[in-house]
Amino acid sequence: MNALIDTHTHLYVEEFDADRELAVIRAVEAGVTRLFMPNIDDTTVEAMLRLCDAHECCYPMIGLHPTSVDENWKKRLEKVKGYLTSSHRFYGIGEVGIDLYWDKTFRKEQMWVFEEQVKWALEYGLPLIIHCREAYPELLEVLSGYKHTALRGIFHSFTGTSEDAERLLEYESFMLGINGVVTFKKSTLPEVLKNVPLKRVVLETDSPYLAPVPYRGKRNESANLVKVAECLSVIYGVPLSEIASRTTENALKVFTNAEKSFYSLLISTSKVNFCRLDVM
Repeated sequence: MNALIDTHTHLYVEEFDADRELAVIRAVEAGVTRLFMPNIDDTTVEAMLRLCDAHECCYPMIGLHPTSVDENWKKRLEKVKGYLTSSHRFYGIGEVGIDLYWDKTFRKEQMWVFEEQVKWALEYGLPLIIHCREAYPELLEVLSGYKHTALRGIFHSFTGTSEDAERLLEYESFMLGINGVVTFKKSTLPEVLKNVPLKRVVLETDSPYLAPVPYRGKRNESANLVKVAECLSVIYGVPLSEIASRTTENALKVFTNAEKSFYSLLISTSKVNFCRLDVM
């Protein structure tokens, strides 16, 4: 079995209330041995932490999503930072960024909140998991001041052009997160990825969203990551085992604070050791 890492999944949200434990089990059985979970906002942290506390294969991250930046953004950001400075262990700052697709009302506030969380990533030595939609100019305006720092991370759910990829890959310690969109019939990603080195790619599902073909239109889950890996195997013309090993290596370059526990997991032969399946 090829071991895969889902670098971006939200299995803690209400869409999984009926079968959350089974979703984790299905992921492990499919070979998805590590599940990195970015937070959404101040209302989702506790559910995420409960899931991660119950399963050793689940890694929590902390951040305020750009679409949660509203008139109460200061209080919401303060609550999120309270978790960061607590005794809880987090493996990244995310999901953060700028999203102007639906609404530009809080454009300036989103940029400020994003930069504040960039500073958190540097202060705590954690990777940054970046969400960007219809906001590349604003995103790069903020990031430009940190280009030559120790900042590392993932540009989550990359669906841009070759030119977008080229600009983002100038940030040498960042990866592009590729999910089910790459399998869509009209997706331009397969062509774009021909100019993106495999060493700069990580896998993700963004569950419960963006389910890959043949599950498109249904609720996505981490077990479906295999379909994304299979598609990349075709695009790059290499065996699935190489996609698994290379993207795992790439993910561990980002999540350096999870590397030791991940390698101890790989040498285990028991699925129970892969992921502690405590029934909640």
